[in-house]
Amino acid sequence: MDLGLAGKVALVTGASRGMGRATALSFGREGASVSICARDAGRLAATADEIRRATGATVLATPADVAIPADIERLVDATLAAFGRIDALVCNAGGPPALRFDQAAEDDWARAMDLSLHSTRRLVRRVLPAMQRQRGGSVVAITSTTVIEPAPELPLSTVPRLGVAGMFKLLSREYAADGIRFNVVCPGGFRTDRSLELLSKQAAETGRPLEELLAESGRGIPLGRLGEPEEIADVIVFLCSPRASYVTGALLPVDGGVTLAL
Repeated sequence: MDLGLAGKVALVTGASRGMGRATALSFGREGASVSICARDAGRLAATADEIRRATGATVLATPADVAIPADIERLVDATLAAFGRIDALVCNAGGPPALRFDQAAEDDWARAMDLSLHSTRRLVRRVLPAMQRQRGGSVVAITSTTVIEPAPELPLSTVPRLGVAGMFKLLSREYAADGIRFNVVCPGGFRTDRSLELLSKQAAETGRPLEELLAESGRGIPLGRLGEPEEIADVIVFLCSPRASYVTGALLPVDGGVTLAL
Protein backbone atom coordinates (compact mmCIF):
# COMPACT_ATOMS: atom_id res chain seq x y z
CA MET A 1 0.00 0.00 0.00
CA ASP A 2 1.30 3.44 -0.95
CA LEU A 3 0.75 5.62 2.12
CA GLY A 4 1.12 8.84 0.16
CA LEU A 5 4.06 10.16 2.19
CA ALA A 6 6.54 10.68 -0.65
CA GLY A 7 7.80 14.25 -0.54
CA LYS A 8 6.41 14.87 2.96
CA VAL A 9 8.44 15.89 6.02
CA ALA A 10 8.33 14.04 9.34
CA LEU A 11 9.83 15.21 12.63
CA VAL A 12 10.49 12.37 15.09
CA THR A 13 11.88 13.01 18.56
CA GLY A 14 13.80 10.48 20.64
CA ALA A 15 14.78 8.86 17.35
CA SER A 16 18.25 7.45 17.99
CA ARG A 17 16.96 4.11 19.28
CA GLY A 18 13.92 1.95 19.90
CA MET A 19 10.50 2.99 18.65
CA GLY A 20 11.64 6.45 17.57
CA ARG A 21 14.42 5.05 15.42
CA ALA A 22 12.11 2.45 13.86
CA THR A 23 9.52 5.14 13.14
CA ALA A 24 12.05 7.39 11.43
CA LEU A 25 13.22 4.45 9.31
CA SER A 26 9.64 3.66 8.34
CA PHE A 27 9.03 7.26 7.26
CA GLY A 28 12.19 7.12 5.16
CA ARG A 29 11.06 3.93 3.46
CA GLU A 30 7.81 5.68 2.52
CA GLY A 31 9.73 8.42 0.74
CA ALA A 32 9.45 11.14 3.39
CA SER A 33 12.26 13.43 4.44
CA VAL A 34 13.02 12.97 8.13
CA SER A 35 14.14 15.30 10.90
CA ILE A 36 15.30 13.44 14.00
CA CYS A 37 16.60 14.40 17.41
CA ALA A 38 18.04 12.75 20.52
CA ARG A 39 20.34 13.75 23.37
CA ASP A 40 23.25 11.49 22.37
CA ALA A 41 24.86 13.23 19.38
CA GLY A 42 27.03 10.26 18.41
CA ARG A 43 24.20 7.73 18.46
CA LEU A 44 21.96 10.20 16.63
CA ALA A 45 24.50 10.72 13.83
CA ALA A 46 24.88 6.95 13.44
CA THR A 47 21.09 6.55 13.20
CA ALA A 48 20.86 9.29 10.58
CA ASP A 49 23.53 7.56 8.47
CA GLU A 50 21.69 4.26 8.84
CA ILE A 51 18.41 5.79 7.63
CA ARG A 52 20.12 7.41 4.65
CA ARG A 53 21.81 4.14 3.63
CA ALA A 54 18.71 2.01 4.13
CA THR A 55 16.13 4.29 2.51
CA GLY A 56 17.86 7.01 0.50
CA ALA A 57 15.87 9.60 2.46
CA THR A 58 17.07 13.08 3.27
CA VAL A 59 17.74 13.17 7.01
CA LEU A 60 18.37 16.11 9.32
CA ALA A 61 19.86 15.14 12.70
CA THR A 62 19.73 17.72 15.50
CA PRO A 63 21.04 16.86 18.97
CA ALA A 64 18.36 18.05 21.39
CA ASP A 65 16.78 17.32 24.75
CA VAL A 66 13.00 17.75 24.45
CA ALA A 67 12.77 18.47 28.19
CA ILE A 68 14.57 21.78 27.49
CA PRO A 69 12.33 24.45 25.88
CA ALA A 70 15.21 26.14 24.03
CA ASP A 71 16.17 22.82 22.43
CA ILE A 72 12.63 22.41 21.09
CA GLU A 73 12.75 25.89 19.56
CA ARG A 74 16.10 25.13 17.94
CA LEU A 75 14.92 21.74 16.66
CA VAL A 76 11.76 23.03 15.01
CA ASP A 77 13.52 26.09 13.59
CA ALA A 78 16.21 23.85 12.06
CA THR A 79 13.58 21.55 10.55
CA LEU A 80 11.62 24.39 8.97
CA ALA A 81 14.81 26.03 7.71
CA ALA A 82 15.90 22.77 6.06
CA PHE A 83 12.57 21.61 4.61
CA GLY A 84 10.13 24.53 4.74
CA ARG A 85 7.33 22.44 6.22
CA ILE A 86 6.44 19.75 8.76
CA ASP A 87 3.72 17.31 7.74
CA ALA A 88 4.06 14.83 10.62
CA LEU A 89 5.22 15.22 14.19
CA VAL A 90 5.89 12.16 16.36
CA CYS A 91 6.33 13.06 20.04
CA ASN A 92 8.49 10.44 21.71
CA ALA A 93 10.63 10.57 24.85
CA GLY A 94 12.14 8.10 27.27
CA GLY A 95 10.27 7.02 30.34
CA PRO A 96 10.83 8.35 33.87
CA PRO A 97 12.06 6.08 36.69
CA ALA A 98 9.78 3.44 38.17
CA LEU A 99 8.98 4.94 41.58
CA ARG A 100 5.84 4.47 43.64
CA PHE A 101 3.85 7.53 44.67
CA ASP A 102 5.39 7.74 48.16
CA GLN A 103 8.92 7.32 46.74
CA ALA A 104 8.77 10.13 44.18
CA ALA A 105 10.16 13.48 45.30
CA GLU A 106 9.14 16.91 43.97
CA ASP A 107 12.10 16.94 41.57
CA ASP A 108 11.08 13.52 40.23
CA TRP A 109 7.60 14.82 39.44
CA ALA A 110 8.95 17.98 37.84
CA ARG A 111 11.31 16.01 35.58
CA ALA A 112 8.59 13.52 34.65
CA MET A 113 6.16 16.29 33.71
CA ASP A 114 8.79 18.09 31.64
CA LEU A 115 9.84 14.90 29.88
CA SER A 116 6.42 13.51 28.99
CA LEU A 117 3.77 16.23 29.16
CA HIS A 118 5.41 19.63 28.76
CA SER A 119 7.80 18.49 26.02
CA THR A 120 4.83 17.30 23.98
CA ARG A 121 2.85 20.47 24.66
CA ARG A 122 5.80 22.65 23.62
CA LEU A 123 6.51 20.64 20.48
CA VAL A 124 2.88 20.82 19.37
CA ARG A 125 2.60 24.52 20.10
CA ARG A 126 5.78 25.26 18.13
CA VAL A 127 4.80 23.13 15.12
CA LEU A 128 1.13 24.17 14.93
CA PRO A 129 1.63 27.46 13.05
CA ALA A 130 3.48 25.69 10.22
CA MET A 131 0.76 23.05 9.95
CA GLN A 132 -1.94 25.72 9.98
CA ARG A 133 -0.20 27.53 7.11
CA GLN A 134 -0.11 24.25 5.20
CA ARG A 135 -3.77 23.58 6.03
CA GLY A 136 -2.90 20.12 7.30
CA GLY A 137 -0.68 17.85 9.32
CA SER A 138 -0.66 14.91 11.69
CA VAL A 139 0.65 14.60 15.25
CA VAL A 140 1.12 11.29 17.08
CA ALA A 141 2.22 10.90 20.69
CA ILE A 142 3.84 7.69 21.91
CA THR A 143 2.62 7.05 25.47
CA SER A 144 2.02 3.70 27.21
CA THR A 145 -0.72 1.21 28.01
CA THR A 146 -0.64 2.69 31.53
CA VAL A 147 -2.77 5.48 30.03
CA ILE A 148 -5.51 2.85 29.57
CA GLU A 149 -4.78 0.63 32.58
CA PRO A 150 -2.74 2.58 35.17
CA ALA A 151 -0.02 0.69 37.03
CA PRO A 152 0.41 1.58 40.74
CA GLU A 153 4.19 1.27 40.49
CA LEU A 154 4.44 3.73 37.57
CA PRO A 155 2.79 7.03 38.60
CA LEU A 156 5.56 9.14 37.05
CA SER A 157 4.86 7.48 33.72
CA THR A 158 1.09 7.32 34.01
CA VAL A 159 0.08 10.79 35.19
CA PRO A 160 1.95 12.94 32.61
CA ARG A 161 0.93 10.64 29.77
CA LEU A 162 -2.71 10.80 30.85
CA GLY A 163 -2.28 14.55 30.46
CA VAL A 164 -0.99 14.04 26.93
CA ALA A 165 -3.97 11.84 26.04
CA GLY A 166 -6.42 14.42 27.37
CA MET A 167 -4.64 17.26 25.58
CA PHE A 168 -4.67 15.40 22.25
CA LYS A 169 -8.39 14.65 22.55
CA LEU A 170 -9.04 18.39 23.02
CA LEU A 171 -6.68 19.40 20.22
CA SER A 172 -8.26 16.91 17.81
CA ARG A 173 -11.48 18.91 18.07
CA GLU A 174 -9.93 22.37 18.17
CA TYR A 175 -7.76 21.98 15.06
CA ALA A 176 -9.87 19.66 12.93
CA ALA A 177 -10.97 22.61 10.78
CA ASP A 178 -7.30 23.25 9.97
CA GLY A 179 -6.90 19.68 8.73
CA ILE A 180 -4.58 18.76 11.62
CA ARG A 181 -5.07 15.35 13.25
CA PHE A 182 -3.99 14.25 16.73
CA ASN A 183 -3.70 10.62 17.80
CA VAL A 184 -2.11 8.71 20.68
CA VAL A 185 -0.54 5.25 20.50
CA CYS A 186 -0.13 3.20 23.67
CA PRO A 187 2.62 0.58 23.35
CA GLY A 188 2.80 -2.45 25.59
CA GLY A 189 5.84 -4.73 25.88
CA PHE A 190 8.35 -4.27 23.06
CA ARG A 191 11.79 -5.66 22.28
CA THR A 192 13.55 -2.29 22.35
CA ASP A 193 17.17 -1.44 23.10
CA ARG A 194 16.08 -0.38 26.57
CA SER A 195 14.22 -3.60 27.37
CA LEU A 196 17.15 -5.65 26.06
CA GLU A 197 19.54 -3.68 28.27
CA LEU A 198 17.41 -4.30 31.35
CA LEU A 199 16.97 -8.00 30.59
CA SER A 200 20.69 -8.39 29.81
CA LYS A 201 21.47 -6.92 33.22
CA GLN A 202 19.02 -9.34 34.81
CA ALA A 203 20.58 -12.23 32.88
CA ALA A 204 24.04 -11.29 34.13
CA GLU A 205 22.82 -11.03 37.71
CA THR A 206 20.85 -14.29 37.72
CA GLY A 207 22.88 -16.41 35.31
CA ARG A 208 19.79 -17.08 33.21
CA PRO A 209 19.99 -16.92 29.39
CA LEU A 210 18.74 -13.70 27.80
CA GLU A 211 16.46 -15.57 25.38
CA GLU A 212 14.83 -17.34 28.31
CA LEU A 213 14.07 -14.01 29.97
CA LEU A 214 12.72 -12.60 26.69
CA ALA A 215 10.41 -15.59 26.30
CA GLU A 216 9.27 -15.18 29.89
CA SER A 217 8.48 -11.51 29.27
CA GLY A 218 6.17 -12.47 26.44
CA ARG A 219 4.20 -15.16 28.24
CA GLY A 220 1.69 -12.76 29.72
CA ILE A 221 0.92 -11.29 26.30
CA PRO A 222 -1.92 -12.98 24.36
CA LEU A 223 0.16 -13.04 21.17
CA GLY A 224 2.87 -14.80 23.18
CA ARG A 225 5.82 -12.49 22.55
CA LEU A 226 7.19 -8.98 22.88
CA GLY A 227 6.52 -6.68 19.96
CA GLU A 228 9.23 -5.51 17.59
CA PRO A 229 9.79 -1.73 17.24
CA GLU A 230 8.94 -1.94 13.54
CA GLU A 231 5.46 -3.17 14.42
CA ILE A 232 4.53 0.02 16.25
CA ALA A 233 6.47 2.19 13.80
CA ASP A 234 4.26 1.03 10.93
CA VAL A 235 1.14 1.90 12.94
CA ILE A 236 2.47 5.38 13.69
CA VAL A 237 3.45 6.06 10.10
CA PHE A 238 0.03 4.90 8.90
CA LEU A 239 -1.67 7.27 11.36
CA CYS A 240 0.45 10.12 9.99
CA SER A 241 -0.40 9.31 6.39
CA PRO A 242 -3.27 10.41 4.12
CA ARG A 243 -4.53 6.81 4.34
CA ALA A 244 -5.63 7.61 7.91
CA SER A 245 -7.22 10.93 6.94
CA TYR A 246 -10.44 10.21 8.92
CA VAL A 247 -8.67 9.12 12.12
CA THR A 248 -8.26 11.77 14.80
CA GLY A 249 -8.67 11.84 18.57
CA ALA A 250 -7.92 8.11 18.77
CA LEU A 251 -6.23 6.33 21.67
CA LEU A 252 -4.80 3.16 20.17
CA PRO A 253 -3.22 0.31 22.19
CA VAL A 254 -0.46 -1.55 20.33
CA ASP A 255 0.23 -4.27 22.86
CA GLY A 256 -0.34 -7.76 21.51
CA GLY A 257 -3.75 -7.87 23.20
CA VAL A 258 -2.56 -7.44 26.80
CA THR A 259 -4.84 -4.51 27.65
CA LEU A 260 -8.29 -5.62 28.80
CA ALA A 261 -9.96 -2.21 29.08
CA LEU A 262 -12.47 -1.36 26.35
